[in-house]
Amino acid sequence: MRNRTIFFVAGALLPALALAQTPDWTKIDDEAMRHFQALVRIDSTDPPGNETRVAEYVKKVLDAEGVPATLVAQDPARANLIARLKGNGSREPLLIMGHSDTVRVDPAKWTFPPFSATRQGGYVYGRGTLDDKSDLMAAMMTVLMLKRSGVPLDRDVIFVSEVGEEAATGPGIEYLVNEHWNQIEPEICLAETGGVHRRNGQAIYATVETTEKLPRGARLVVKGPAGHGSRPLRSNAVVHLARAVDTIARWEPPTRFNDTTRNYFEKLANVSSPEDAARYKGLFDAQKAPAIREYFAENEPTTYSMLHTSISPNIMRAGYQVNVIPSEAEATLDIRALPGEDMTAFYETMRKVINDPAVEIVPETANQRPPAAPSRIDSDAFHSLEAAYQKIYGVPTLPYMGTGATDMAFLRAKGVQCYGIGAMTDEEDGAKGFGPHSDQERILEEAVYKHVQFFWEAVTSIAGAKH
Repeated sequence: MRNRTIFFVAGALLPALALAQTPDWTKIDDEAMRHFQALVRIDSTDPPGNETRVAEYVKKVLDAEGVPATLVAQDPARANLIARLKGNGSREPLLIMGHSDTVRVDPAKWTFPPFSATRQGGYVYGRGTLDDKSDLMAAMMTVLMLKRSGVPLDRDVIFVSEVGEEAATGPGIEYLVNEHWNQIEPEICLAETGGVHRRNGQAIYATVETTEKLPRGARLVVKGPAGHGSRPLRSNAVVHLARAVDTIARWEPPTRFNDTTRNYFEKLANVSSPEDAARYKGLFDAQKAPAIREYFAENEPTTYSMLHTSISPNIMRAGYQVNVIPSEAEATLDIRALPGEDMTAFYETMRKVINDPAVEIVPETANQRPPAAPSRIDSDAFHSLEAAYQKIYGVPTLPYMGTGATDMAFLRAKGVQCYGIGAMTDEEDGAKGFGPHSDQERILEEAVYKHVQFFWEAVTSIAGAKH
């Protein structure tokens, strides 16, 4: 009888304990918005960055709650922050990371001052509202809530505010990996680039970035004899370069799917209109695929880029006077390689496609992110993210390959399972000029609140004690 009583009392306490550990979201929303606006109001455009001001703000907040946090810096003006909540050590740590810098702004193109964090019409306006101070704030709030609630953890939870993501990885992720790896080494990392897609005011689906294309640039260089512009030469370097640029830009490298992109298009078809669904499914049909790829090249360049290693000619240089045939001309290509692409073989194929011995291909080797295998989409961590998105937004989750580059590449190269997550955005906002890196940037107030709730669900599921 006594054992049954103990069991009954313990059973009755479990729901109460869970309730006690559930944040009071009304209070949390107010606090989150206050910190979010404060972070956005700190000008940390990169270059020059000056992210130490962000790190000092975050450290002051954490210090007030008794969360151990340290600043580490290669450059005193560009400090990273590392905070850690200890678990019982039964599983390896979880790293939650946001970057504290933003891209530059043209203030004349903003309706509201870019660092005002103005609230208007259900949105918060400001540089960094989407990229990436929403993630930074949500990660910080999650650490605060974990500390206050005393939720038991199987994993250490490490929080990093990192610098330099937008323009200079040296003082940020590279410095952290090379000089402070013992302080941040995790099994799993949550960082930027995914998020929830809202269309016509309705959340449709979420994405989690599990892999990304890698920047692998090159230059096309042509040299030839100079001459007088009144006597055109067949050997004109500009003519050879122009022909090569046109040829390589029109070339379509082979389509190649990986586990992430195959799963992405299959699931995207399930949440799309019948017309769009037919296109996504048709990508796997050899007869239908060429016309569909051409449609995406014209109408959905991001989708088209996900299908193959892409090439975009972005800079051309030649000549110095109108009546002088230049002796050299060059074009800079932005190449984004699929994971696992053999770039030596790819450059050789480019030479064959261009088919002009006057054109030299010079691979760029500076500022490259390291290659790495995609993160698993069958892991417990990925399933936890799926469950969190479903609980908070009621939407399915699609694994996603980023066409840009993130600092997760440096962590994946160390064997870390990295997942890019993010807040809810209106699909229509990009075309209106309100997206990340746009002339204006904004986030839904509702998205700010829900992102904190999502972070809480995801982190407690991945790091919380199982018994």
